[in-house]
Amino acid sequence: MRLMSMLIALVAGMLMPVQAGVNARLRNFLGDPVLASLVSFAVGTVVLFVYALTTRVPWPTAAMAAQAPVWTWLGGALGAFFVAVSVILAFKLGATGLMAWIIAGQLVASVLLDQTGALGFAVREITWQRAAGVLLLLGGALLVNEY
Repeated sequence: MRLMSMLIALVAGMLMPVQAGVNARLRNFLGDPVLASLVSFAVGTVVLFVYALTTRVPWPTAAMAAQAPVWTWLGGALGAFFVAVSVILAFKLGATGLMAWIIAGQLVASVLLDQTGALGFAVREITWQRAAGVLLLLGGALLVNEY
């Protein structure tokens, strides 16, 4: 099961530059990166809504939703920032350059989240191997951006 989870994550990662390119092209047709991001989120919302309806995902009650801390509702805002930045920078940095910096940023944040156990992640201390891996990714981001 762990192997399947890793393969699914790999495929999701492979789709990130595709999504950035699709959304950046949409920007060309709509004329604005924010509008392209909005359309992307609207389509995604419709797809998830249809999925939830067809698979009969149980809906939470208002009381259940109200119990969530305010900060837990910020995921959509973070996603909107990510999509908008991808739309704006996709053709400026290229697929490889954009993804290199995104992946490097993800790893920096991830080791910090693991180290602290923030947001409910299990604590996994920063080892020299993890630190070296992150530094190598940062170096790789510099190299693929032709610095």
